[in-house]
Amino acid sequence: MILFWGLLIAAGVLLFRAVNRGPGQRPSVPRPEPEQLLAERFARGEIDEDEYRRKLAVLKAEGRDGAGYSP
Repeated sequence: MILFWGLLIAAGVLLFRAVNRGPGQRPSVPRPEPEQLLAERFARGEIDEDEYRRKLAVLKAEGRDGAGYSP
């Protein structure tokens, strides 16, 4: 009997959270770092080692002098 009421209360809490979240809100997902995205492309074979190293050097240079993409 206790298990039944525990499950019923848990279902109610989950339903309440889902309704109150709203349609336009999604759980926040952290954005991957540019270096991580580049490494993933290299691992999948989308870019070769030379291109990977060139782009990585550009990303690191932009990080040092503060220039570059900032959302």
